Amino acid sequence: MDIKRTVLWVIFALSVVMLFDNWQRANGHSSLFFPTPEASAPAATGNNQTPANDLPQSANAGAAAGAAPGNAPAAATAQKVRITTDVYEADISTQGGALSFLALTKWPDADEADKHVVLFDNTPSHQYYARTGLIGGDFPNHNDIFTQVPGPTTMTGDTLTVKFESPVKGGLQLVRAYTFHRGSYVIDVSNTIVNKTDAAIKPTLYMELVRDGREISGAKFSHTFTGPTVYSSDEKFQKVTFSDIDKDKAKYVKQSSDGWIGMVQHYFATAWIPKEGETRDNYIGKIDNGLYRVGVKEQLASIPANGTETVDARLFAGPQEEHMLEQIAPGLELTKDYGYFTILAKPLFWLLSKLHALIGNWGWAIIAVTVIIKLVFFPLSAASYKSMARMKEITPRMQALRERYKSDPQKMNAALMELYKTEKVNPFGGCIPIVIQIPVFIALYWVLLSSVEMRGAPWLGWIHDLSTQDPYYILPVLMAVSMFIQTKLNPTPPDPMQAKMMMFMPLIFSVMFLFLPSGLVLYYVVNNTLSIAQQWSINRMLGTKKKEKAA
Repeated sequence: MDIKRTVLWVIFALSVVMLFDNWQRANGHSSLFFPTPEASAPAATGNNQTPANDLPQSANAGAAAGAAPGNAPAAATAQKVRITTDVYEADISTQGGALSFLALTKWPDADEADKHVVLFDNTPSHQYYARTGLIGGDFPNHNDIFTQVPGPTTMTGDTLTVKFESPVKGGLQLVRAYTFHRGSYVIDVSNTIVNKTDAAIKPTLYMELVRDGREISGAKFSHTFTGPTVYSSDEKFQKVTFSDIDKDKAKYVKQSSDGWIGMVQHYFATAWIPKEGETRDNYIGKIDNGLYRVGVKEQLASIPANGTETVDARLFAGPQEEHMLEQIAPGLELTKDYGYFTILAKPLFWLLSKLHALIGNWGWAIIAVTVIIKLVFFPLSAASYKSMARMKEITPRMQALRERYKSDPQKMNAALMELYKTEKVNPFGGCIPIVIQIPVFIALYWVLLSSVEMRGAPWLGWIHDLSTQDPYYILPVLMAVSMFIQTKLNPTPPDPMQAKMMMFMPLIFSVMFLFLPSGLVLYYVVNNTLSIAQQWSINRMLGTKKKEKAA
């Protein structure tokens, strides 16, 4: 058996299955391997699904969900305060002083160019917001109606601060201040707890992100993670799927004194970043109306009679720009998730970004990094192509041996081994170099798929956005042509059925590549073109040597 072809067929079969599975998930269907929970399925209350059962549920769940008394009239009188900065258009609801709407004004929507990317939202089709409150007693929480402190709501300088005050409950008042900074996707959030009684009180402050289970995926035939994340210096970056939450199998660090909690989706993320050094409890769970939450609880020091305590934190909500995330908090750049190939993907993105800084165009940077990778792997590729060229030369003799000994497999294998030895051909020679290069090419695939920097980035002519599919399918056609040429340069499989399948592979892959981001297809087209040039030159060189030897 030709082991090289067997390995390639296994890779091809796995690629087809994985691409089909990603297509299923991207179109809202159940995964073949990781079934996606229905976002609309209500969660049972009063059970162990939510680790932090002492936290209040959403106000719209009513008393049945264990919400605070008086939630129905509170929800009816809630108002929205519109906030406008140079990077945000946001609504802060007076119900809980929560960020209930947030649009990124510098990032156009992928489907409607006249609209912006919306992260936080509170509509029947999508719910996603950031909120905080107090527990440990009948204290102010996200179900109570806050009052806006008079002040500007539109940024005119370098900063904008908007304040809200809660009613006094359990002897405590919560004063929350949001401070927005020009050009920044980090919001400073200050919670000041005022003790209005003559006795010391020791409350707990929580900060959480709540959203529905709708997954935000990438292009068709590709899938990226959507869901809660937790980071700490001990356990590093941990992802939790909605499915694991449903099954009460969520695994993450429960207590830490550093790090952050967040919600991740394709290209964008949000995260609460508490102050370093303060011990906090992390929690993840499912609450009413099919909503999921991830948050932190900080046990505060005892607040003396008529005293105050201020807790500062930061809220990140923006694009997964790797260099920006590295400067905000340790590990935050990991929200740009490369999966198992992070160790290879990060240096590849570093190289890609350096080339972009030099060239000024992401499309040409992709071409440049592909050329560099091909040069690095040139010796391995040359060995592989030489082996394939030698195999192609002896293919007629191999077929003759297979035909002669087709009734005796042992003699056929012995004859083939003798042929390999005589001609000094290693049947594994074309396979091993390919296997070694696969992790690097997969890592680059994830770099191009996950990088928000490609979103809206043009290349030339008809390619106006490297993160979307080629509008005229020119690159997928070139991809199919390049694969067809490669097939012709490779040895013809001895099995007629296998040979026909190899001829159909370019067509199959071209159909899949019709829907992939054009930046990915550009990479594959360039890589195939360079491979064809290298293989053709090696075949020609070996042919010349053969003629000289014969002469």
